[in-house]
Amino acid sequence: MSKYWSAVARGLTPYVPGEQPKLSKLVKLNTNENPYPPSPRALAALRDEIGDDGATLRLYPDPNADRLKAAIAHHFAGHGIAPANVFVGNGSDEVLAHAFQGLLKHDRPIRFPDITYSFYPVYCGLYGVDYEMAALDDDFALVVDDYLRPNGGIIFPNPNAPTGRLLPLDAVERIVAGNPESVVVVDEAYIDFAGDAIPTAVALVAKYPNLLVVQTLSKSRALAGLRIGFAVGHPELIDALERVKNSFNSYPLDRLAIAAGVAAMEDETHFDTTRRAVVASREALVAEMSKLGFVILPSAANFIFARHPQHDAGTLAAALRERSIIVRHFKSPRIEQFLRITIGTDAQCMALLAALREIL
Repeated sequence: MSKYWSAVARGLTPYVPGEQPKLSKLVKLNTNENPYPPSPRALAALRDEIGDDGATLRLYPDPNADRLKAAIAHHFAGHGIAPANVFVGNGSDEVLAHAFQGLLKHDRPIRFPDITYSFYPVYCGLYGVDYEMAALDDDFALVVDDYLRPNGGIIFPNPNAPTGRLLPLDAVERIVAGNPESVVVVDEAYIDFAGDAIPTAVALVAKYPNLLVVQTLSKSRALAGLRIGFAVGHPELIDALERVKNSFNSYPLDRLAIAAGVAAMEDETHFDTTRRAVVASREALVAEMSKLGFVILPSAANFIFARHPQHDAGTLAAALRERSIIVRHFKSPRIEQFLRITIGTDAQCMALLAALREIL
């Protein structure tokens, strides 16, 4: 530590992102990236935005990203969503950060699961937000009743990360309806992989002014490299996020991100085709790993959470790495014997299975 550090910097325990190795020829299954390319329309929009001479890049982007908000609102129009219900930011992490600052910083501590996205306690440390953690049950499911007591706000991923477990929409609604005095943030980074029968919590936004739903274009629309996230909620919640954003960075999304984001949201065919392919690969991988003796939690995400009763998870992760396959191992209480494995292409999944058979 340097003597020049502030007390805030000294007290932080930063988030540790998944490894982004520089090596080539890896089967990279550790950071939940989409195994398929983004929409061809998004790529065309990038080229059009740059143009022949790149002259547009000398100009600032639209600080409000109105085109992107309109495209997101159109996608959710069936739920009564208008552009006034939409906020956009530099990845869902930035959107969540603004929610912690603008909506979750109150006198009472906020609540979130004990096994969840590890950025939540980091934001609490950064913004001085008190928090309490509610333990998942023995099957790693969220217990709704734990969120029906006084609090300063609630946040949880659905599906949860890193477990992949989904809370049904009626259970989500119980939490939202049971906390009329608090903001409930539902982090839906992986909801598009839950299946056609699973509606997003955006379906509840028109009914509940205390609900904020956060999503990303990094996963199901394969734009992790452009950093585009958004939130959907009551206009008063959105206004709080806008106030924080415009006190921090008025231009969080560049011209390329806005252009590609609009095209990706509009290309429903590519979105639907690729997410269905990921779901099919997930189910096939679960079936084959189960035959190898793995215990796998029910997943509604583009990853699975698996353990083998006879093999240490850290040892398995190291053995896979020796074979140029990278998965995520969390050395945390209750989950230290699990591996989180991103769903890759069918070829990548086959390579993983071949390596596991060899190791076991």
